[in-house]
Amino acid sequence: MTKLYDRVKGVMEQVGSSFELVFVDDGSRDRTCRLLEEIAAVDSRVLVVKLRRNFGQTSALAAGFDHSSGEFILAMDGDLQHEPTEIPLFLAKLEEGYDVVSGWRAQRGDNMMLRRIPSRVANWLMAKLSGVDIHDFGTTFKAYRREVIHNIPLYGEMHRFIPALASWYGASICEIPITNPARESGQSHYGISRTFRVFFDLLTIRFLLKYMTRPLHFFGSIGSLGVFSGGMIAGWLLLHKLLTGHDVAGEHAPWFIIAAVLILAGIQLIGVGLLGELQVRHFFTQSQNTPYTVDRIVRIRPSEESMSR
Repeated sequence: MTKLYDRVKGVMEQVGSSFELVFVDDGSRDRTCRLLEEIAAVDSRVLVVKLRRNFGQTSALAAGFDHSSGEFILAMDGDLQHEPTEIPLFLAKLEEGYDVVSGWRAQRGDNMMLRRIPSRVANWLMAKLSGVDIHDFGTTFKAYRREVIHNIPLYGEMHRFIPALASWYGASICEIPITNPARESGQSHYGISRTFRVFFDLLTIRFLLKYMTRPLHFFGSIGSLGVFSGGMIAGWLLLHKLLTGHDVAGEHAPWFIIAAVLILAGIQLIGVGLLGELQVRHFFTQSQNTPYTVDRIVRIRPSEESMSR
């Protein structure tokens, strides 16, 4: 962690602009937090956010975004798989006017069958379903304008879909190639099993992008089709009974069941759509809840920094 701090600080000091470094300790059980607190004690530009337990990558990113104060926000992992010397490339694209700059691991050193091929398939599907034409949704190495990232609610494992969600808000997005060096310490916890979970996330993001503000259009359309189909079947059975006098309940019992199921299921789906509309209303009058809880925040005040020297 001290190596990451030294390298990022050196790059940012060369950039020349004012900056802050926000480190999020996502429930680590080693000496990571102690080291970060020692760094924060001597550098007022460092902010340490320690979470009470491991909430996952999305929540850790949300905590970092919420406690950052800069105009530009750049996110990267703490395992040195992201090269700090590439930070100026992201900042240059933001200066050009882009709202989101995403890293693209064009040359990956991961296992071909277990990581690279599943990742390419997943990224291709994400690009097609979201309408955002980038190659790499999975990397955390991205840069954002503050007003854009603070408008995006993060929960679950939605961090990989930040570009897609940002596009819904009208953000301009670009992509730059980045290197993908091997981890200097620790092991990756991601495997092929993660690929299967991505499929459900894809369904979620597709639904969110198209129907997030109008869920009744989705559930109501299917529900109305069910009610209409069931009503047509029921009307035909009634007309058949009135015109022929046959025992349609005995002759066409399966159609009675089908009609009833279609009508009831359709009404239920319409009800689900209405409940979704209520949730949308709640979303746009949100209560500022966060998907994490903070244990403590460590930052030295400028006056305390001068006294310690």
